[in-house]
Amino acid sequence: MQSNCRIAVDVGGTFTDVVLESGDRHFAAKVLTTYADPVEAVMEGLEQVMSLAGRPPGDAEIILHGTTLATNALIQRTGAVTALIATDGHRDAVEMAYENRFEQYDIDIDRPQPLTPRKLRFVVTERMNARGEVLVPLDESSVEALVPALVHGGVTSVAVGLLHAYANPVHEQRIAEILGERVPGMSVTLASEVCPEIREFERLSTACANAYVKPLMSGYLHRFASELEARGFNCPFLLMTSGGGLTDVATAARFPIRLVESGPAGGAILASRIAAERNLDRVFSFDMGGTTAKICLIDDRAPQLSRAFEVDRSYRFKKGSGLPVRIPVIEMVEIGAGGGSIALVDRLGRIRVGPESAGSEPGPACYGRGGRNATVTDADAVMGRFEERRFGGGAMTLDVPAARAAVDERVASMLDMDSMTAAFGIGEVVDENMAAAARSHAAEWGKPLAERVLVAYGGAAPQHAAQIASKLGLDEVIVPVSAGVGSAIGMLAAPVAYEVVRSRYMRLSEFDAAVIEDVNADMRAEAQDVVGSATSEPLVETRRAYMRYVGQGYEIAVTLPEATNRVEILRDAFEAAYRQLYGRIIPGLDVEVMSWTLALASGAPAFRFPGTDKDVEDALVSQQGPMYDPVRNAVVTAPRFTRETLSPGTVIDGPALIVEAQTTTVVTSTFTATIAPGGDIIMKRAEG
Repeated sequence: MQSNCRIAVDVGGTFTDVVLESGDRHFAAKVLTTYADPVEAVMEGLEQVMSLAGRPPGDAEIILHGTTLATNALIQRTGAVTALIATDGHRDAVEMAYENRFEQYDIDIDRPQPLTPRKLRFVVTERMNARGEVLVPLDESSVEALVPALVHGGVTSVAVGLLHAYANPVHEQRIAEILGERVPGMSVTLASEVCPEIREFERLSTACANAYVKPLMSGYLHRFASELEARGFNCPFLLMTSGGGLTDVATAARFPIRLVESGPAGGAILASRIAAERNLDRVFSFDMGGTTAKICLIDDRAPQLSRAFEVDRSYRFKKGSGLPVRIPVIEMVEIGAGGGSIALVDRLGRIRVGPESAGSEPGPACYGRGGRNATVTDADAVMGRFEERRFGGGAMTLDVPAARAAVDERVASMLDMDSMTAAFGIGEVVDENMAAAARSHAAEWGKPLAERVLVAYGGAAPQHAAQIASKLGLDEVIVPVSAGVGSAIGMLAAPVAYEVVRSRYMRLSEFDAAVIEDVNADMRAEAQDVVGSATSEPLVETRRAYMRYVGQGYEIAVTLPEATNRVEILRDAFEAAYRQLYGRIIPGLDVEVMSWTLALASGAPAFRFPGTDKDVEDALVSQQGPMYDPVRNAVVTAPRFTRETLSPGTVIDGPALIVEAQTTTVVTSTFTATIAPGGDIIMKRAEG
């Protein structure tokens, strides 16, 4: 009797990846994302993997889903017409931001525009203090007076963010009730629910972002769930969150902002599992798809977690130049550097790549779908980094002449170069952009890059991994099995999990154990409501406090032991975390807690790394082909191997190509590749 199968779906800006796990086998499909309705591409991918596995829809045990649709809507500004209702005098907090200059010497500093324009930012009469005590009762007539303006402005979604509502949400809740009565069907987001934390700007920004994408994501998720049911997939449907956990559709539709990095989070989980499997303490994960590249530092086999993330940074790598959202998130940096990133020559005669992308419609010129722009994938095609017969798993026709024409028209002719040199230039620029992002990210968090192992996955990452490693001085690269759909595979290893936060200020000199117990009980109940509906497995509870010395501006995350009923326990935990981060503590100074978090998670599911499929037709078996080698700066004749036919222990000296259905690994002449037990490609820098 066959065991049930588990399915993971990752909807990206260019490709939609679907992976089916059945026993110890994995079946994968990579199809172009359909922008008009992303569900169409998902259903196409589901049909392909079910057919490959020979399984009916009723055999599906669970479907896991991650997507960048919310992120893309925020970046491309394609969300709902959104209004903000704030406390009188605070309507402009989202535009005043931090009142600082993230780029000190740029007199024309460019900030991201708020998601709610000023004409759609309204105020009501009320006031709450930081302890949650009502100073000015809510004037309900001021709320009623806003209804005509909301309707006349074409508003379909409202964010309600009142001063200190994290301490007492009754005024926000009453506004939601009034809007529900007067404007039925209006989407409403309460800041006290989506981000019940201190710091007004971040709380309002997060609420506005959630409101902006809520109608889009809610409609998509419910349409997706209905389509699954109509096609016979009568199984649980869970969503990947940015923090690396899984949650149910109802919660995801209510708080879609928690999905902004859901796809990349799956990849970070995969890299963490690889680190654990291979006993690696320091890993640098590199995920390059069709639209963006994501970089994550993994220490002690776990990705770094954060409660803050910036969307749509107007200055590449510059902290403070994007829209802040406060959600549980796996800490990573994302830049517009993917296979579809468009290359051009600017007014100074420099090659510039991204962040604009050709996406999937029409896509790079080499897709043969009418694209005219030169992209990174076109440059790779010109440099001979693909095997035509297996491009896109054989489902797409590689049009090298079209790629060469695009590179010639957009870059080579502008700089009086030949095609190959122009293609190499495009590759060098995008590789250096990604290497610079890695250096900046590591420096921002005070973590070294040296001696890390690079784990490359995503459709485009294996083509660029060796060059990135060389630029960063790394000696080892791992390309896991089925790397082209790595983020989807990582979702299969994710636990069901949910994290709740509460801001309750407390100085340790005024320690009150009863307050802590009340806060924990409240958070545990909320997390249990979410997680309990998605799993019946035993749950693990993790608690953190965000603490700082009195007088400091920002706090650090402190993982708390099970017992937190004594002040000495909290102080010892804080000092241990502070000393680890800064190398010292400050004796005699009082400590304050700003926020508390509690997460409930199921155990990580039994995870099987994908095996290799030996039944591959038309194996290349060391076929030769031309490839541009950047190390030798010349076109060389390089062997091409079919990955699925390579046995463990096989050693391949670069330059060479290792070809598989969803990606191609480029082994440059400074690296030697070895096939590890299980099928992973281990590239190590060749001696000398």
